Amino acid sequence: MADKNYNHYGADQIQVLEGLEPVRKRPGMYIGSTGERGLHQLVYEVVDNSIDEALAGFCDTIHVTINTDNSVVVVDNGRGIPIEKNKKTGKSTLETVLTVLHAGGKFDNDAYKVSGGLHGVGVSCVNALSDYLIAEVNWDGKRYRQNFERGIAKSEVEYVCDTDSTGTTITFLPDSTIFETIEFNYTILKHRMRELAFLNKGIKISLEDKRDGVKDFFHYEGGIKEFVHYLNNKKEPLHEDIIYTEGKREKVMVELSLQYTDSYNENIFSFVNNINTIEGGSHLVGFKTALTRVINDYAKKYNLLKENDVAITGEDIREGITAILSIKIPNPQFEGQTKTKLGNSEVRGIVDNISGEALSIYCEENPKTAKAIVEKSLRSARARDAARKARDLVRRKGALEGMALPGKLADCSEKDPALCEICIVEGNSAGGSAKEGRDRRIQAILPLRGKILNVEKSRIDRILSSEEIKNMITAFGCGIGEDFDISKLRYHKIIIMTDADVDGAHIRTLLLTFFYRYMKELITQGHVYAAQPPLYRVKKGKFEQYVYSDSELNKVLEEIGRDNKYEIQRYKGLGEMDPEQLWETTMNPAQRILLRVNEDDAMEADETFNILMGDKVAPRREFIEENARYVKNLDI
Repeated sequence: MADKNYNHYGADQIQVLEGLEPVRKRPGMYIGSTGERGLHQLVYEVVDNSIDEALAGFCDTIHVTINTDNSVVVVDNGRGIPIEKNKKTGKSTLETVLTVLHAGGKFDNDAYKVSGGLHGVGVSCVNALSDYLIAEVNWDGKRYRQNFERGIAKSEVEYVCDTDSTGTTITFLPDSTIFETIEFNYTILKHRMRELAFLNKGIKISLEDKRDGVKDFFHYEGGIKEFVHYLNNKKEPLHEDIIYTEGKREKVMVELSLQYTDSYNENIFSFVNNINTIEGGSHLVGFKTALTRVINDYAKKYNLLKENDVAITGEDIREGITAILSIKIPNPQFEGQTKTKLGNSEVRGIVDNISGEALSIYCEENPKTAKAIVEKSLRSARARDAARKARDLVRRKGALEGMALPGKLADCSEKDPALCEICIVEGNSAGGSAKEGRDRRIQAILPLRGKILNVEKSRIDRILSSEEIKNMITAFGCGIGEDFDISKLRYHKIIIMTDADVDGAHIRTLLLTFFYRYMKELITQGHVYAAQPPLYRVKKGKFEQYVYSDSELNKVLEEIGRDNKYEIQRYKGLGEMDPEQLWETTMNPAQRILLRVNEDDAMEADETFNILMGDKVAPRREFIEENARYVKNLDI
């Protein structure tokens, strides 16, 4: 840790830009939403301040605790928030930071060289959106405390005791009148804390949930190199060593780590000041440009490309790659409030230069691995060329047949995609019931014959030869891969409607894997849903109720009286329902249950799909054993 020069960081370095009142009026503008995602953002914002202290060299340990009442405590051993009076506000610096929007040390480059968080509004936003917040600061040998309620100071800064420790403790309870739920999800927080520990090598982060006694500790001296190893531990690596480099140009720090596997998917995750730039930006463009140039130059230099070979593109070269690109920059320019795309143009050349130089040296020193990467890229190029020919054939065939839709598809009459939905139904029997029971105006039905191809184990050329997959591509109308255009989507709701059993779950996973890998925008833009058919029908005299879980069944039986005569029908498949029942329980928009499929986290989703649909049996067995206790409605 750096020397703790407290005189260099004080009240006068805190700059005030504007007031706090808008946060409670429009919380979504500041934290993204008032749902689960926004709730967890509160924790991230407090932790980000501790991480900023770590980036500045003054903090190496962070503790996060979820209490039984869903309040959260974040403790760090940084310098502590200054408590002396701020000249511009006349209040203590602590109160200024917690009650004024855009007030923080990160606006002064002398205080923080780099920082994350939501443009400096973080901790004040947390305060504004909390039922209460307690700030405790160890500053200059003394411990101080100040209490707040819904963003308003309820006490002055109070001396508590003398202390030899440094750092800040923030305790807050989210405001239940603002958020849809204040129930924190431990798994979501665990993922982010682990990610921060990977991105900031050497930092120690602990996470504890007092609601059920779960604890985790994250500490990675290898940083993003260990991150890549973690992401690939369920995959077969193409080379054992993990390529790593770091460098600095013009105050921009660049870290890159990568490894190829035998998979067909590209997994590159980019970060700026610990923020996951899911839309990429100039830093990602710089890395991709360097990688494409280096591999092509190496292939040409050592005559690894034959005269009649298909040209290898950047997309081919990135097949099977897992990479983490992390940069730290003093003044990042992000596009949009959510910071998902970096706009700094100068960063592209810096990343290109640093990563290109390191990759060139690696290829020269590791010819066996470099040759394996070129050969894999060539196989990808040949498959891509075969897929292009297959697509051209489909286009020509479509043109000759007037872009005919699949024969199995029972289309709807409405032409506005926003009003239309397509139900992908398991089997012809259920498909027949669905066709009869549907609302023909807005609901289209596409039956599937058995299980579709596992795309996790297949290249694009084989995928495009699958009849069931071709039928979906044609029905959706938005293409696939290079041709994908979501504006041409014919149905804004794609509903997976499978049986509530093991086979149904398998088919659902196969479909979601296909969508996630080759039509990702369908998921990220919220077009994919999973239908929730009932498991039982309970009938007693004139009383009749459809039940969707075992716990709900027990509740219904308690209500009607277990000692009385009643009839329970167990639905093992959608095909067992007549059209009226299927409409009433699963397809009627007025009363059905649909679960929207979202991509909360790309890395978790990628890992799950790889475990469930990949080649390795052991990780799949471990996953099932670890998660078996969470399974409901398992049909054996």
